[in-house]
Amino acid sequence: MNTATSTDTLAHASYTQRRGQIEHYFDRTAVAAWERLTSDAPVGRVRATVRAGRDSMRSTLLSWLPQDLSGTRILDAGCGTGAYAVEAARRGAEVVAIDLSPTLVELARSRLPADVAARIDLRSGDMLDAALGHFDHVVAMDSIIHYSPEDAVAALAQLAARTRKTIHFTFAPRTPLLSLMISVGRLFPRGNRAPWLEPMAADKIASLMGEHAALQGWGIGRTQRIASGFYQSQALEWSRA
Repeated sequence: MNTATSTDTLAHASYTQRRGQIEHYFDRTAVAAWERLTSDAPVGRVRATVRAGRDSMRSTLLSWLPQDLSGTRILDAGCGTGAYAVEAARRGAEVVAIDLSPTLVELARSRLPADVAARIDLRSGDMLDAALGHFDHVVAMDSIIHYSPEDAVAALAQLAARTRKTIHFTFAPRTPLLSLMISVGRLFPRGNRAPWLEPMAADKIASLMGEHAALQGWGIGRTQRIASGFYQSQALEWSRA
């Protein structure tokens, strides 16, 4: 048996299974909650911390890119309602914004400002689709947090093969507080809860990255952790040498 091929097949199978669970949740169960969370509508105390954390993380990821993005092509992988894509397009980037949830993509389309509409290509589908083409930069904000470290790095490696400069992504850091939050979340009825997070350690990500043939020539750059109540996430930069 070819062990590498067997491992790749298993990783692809687990990624595909998890992708289906995530799509179902965000396209059916959580649409109303995400529509409210990503708007200016009042929300409860817990969701307010999540909104503030997401806003801070988005600002962090945008700050890692040049102010002038004219002539660059960006993939917003897991775009949700499109807030990152809009800001990148306002700097001059051509953005492909894709999400598993057709419902969220339609919501993003309904919110698309006229001044950037021509520079944002909104799609529903898999961020790993090779037909999306090549990019200068890829951002995956909170879109791999439900996958195992092995599947997450394998997915990012596929994107790296079509990325010229940087990949910016976030992961759920392995902390006692986040572990407690996940344990509490699993007490809710299965039909009402989000797919569980997969906490990752930065050194585990670095180890998997170093072992992956497709990521040779890539290096780890900046990192930033955002902790805002129930929002706990860490950004990491990969750069092509």
